[in-house]
Amino acid sequence: MSGVRVAGTGLTPFGNAPERTSRDLFAEATQTAFEESGVPRADVEAVFYGNFMGELAEHQGHQGPLMAEAAGVQAPATRYESACASSGMAVRDAVMRVRNGEHDVVLVGGAERMTNLGTAGATEALAIAADDLWEVRAGMTFPGAYALMAQAYFEEFGGGREDLANVAVKNHDNALTNEKAQYQTAISVEEALDAPTVSSPLGLYDSCPLSDGAAALVLTSEEYADEHDLDAPVAITGTGQGGDRMALHDREHLARSPAAREAGTEAYADAGVDASDVDLAEVHDCFTIAEVLAIEALDLAQIGEGISAARDGRTTADGDVPINLSGGLKAKGHPVGATGASQIAEVTKLLAGTHPNSEHVADATTGLAHNAGGTVASATVHVLEVME
Repeated sequence: MSGVRVAGTGLTPFGNAPERTSRDLFAEATQTAFEESGVPRADVEAVFYGNFMGELAEHQGHQGPLMAEAAGVQAPATRYESACASSGMAVRDAVMRVRNGEHDVVLVGGAERMTNLGTAGATEALAIAADDLWEVRAGMTFPGAYALMAQAYFEEFGGGREDLANVAVKNHDNALTNEKAQYQTAISVEEALDAPTVSSPLGLYDSCPLSDGAAALVLTSEEYADEHDLDAPVAITGTGQGGDRMALHDREHLARSPAAREAGTEAYADAGVDASDVDLAEVHDCFTIAEVLAIEALDLAQIGEGISAARDGRTTADGDVPINLSGGLKAKGHPVGATGASQIAEVTKLLAGTHPNSEHVADATTGLAHNAGGTVASATVHVLEVME
């Protein structure tokens, strides 16, 4: 199936950069993306930008035109906010606009500045992605919410903290060669189990870090790529979006992720593939249990079997379907507004053979990116394929 070509990708290092603004970070990411694509800025017809907490972290709203200016682009620009799925939503809208012929060249991405708030400030800012009336005012935090989901999973399907520790160990191992990753350090299962408890049963190594960073993509139509002889072998061929009730207490199951399933089903159908065609995936592992729920919702593991996938080696770098070869949110980092676009960038490089971990998936032709907001009340899934 024809798709929207990924002509260029750009990422800043993810990590602690409290002295840098989002516009500074986004300018760096877009510079790399334009250089890689060979597409002139003057050809960009629209900008799609994801950001979640700009008003709280930088006292800055109305970021669309600001980020277009930072990127050196003169084109209409729109900001997308869907919590941690903000730039996943931006990518989805951009893909649809190119497909329907409205645009031939677009700039898509996102950025977030978080560490300047400190741990307490960033935790409070992130909490606005939950239901304020029924969850936040009752004292629930996101570590607490995902701990409830982990407890529900253990009660229904079994498993335990050691299984989750294997997810963390896997993703830290994957990040060792990723120069953009926040944590390029290996950990052991024992270290993960001995780490301080954040919200039982989740410990420190079950949680992603606070991060600053930006990601950018230059997307083009097939016709533009062919006409300008672009070196852009990877295309986005499927896109999907799903949703769920906002508050956990309103959901039928805490140990399932119906928004991810809905988004995955739509994306698979859109691309004309199914889960058995997927060679690798970047999924939203803000907590280790989130990776388990995601791969089950996307049919990359059977229901109740995702918990043992990392421990059994099925999702490791040399496994059946490597998951989060970038290091994932867990080790690469999670500047929330940038995460969805960064996942597309990582999958593109893995499929194109230009990623440090491409050697593990040398014959891969199909990849997937899953981006989620809050406790997965919103989700996007994109399928990427190598075009002949």
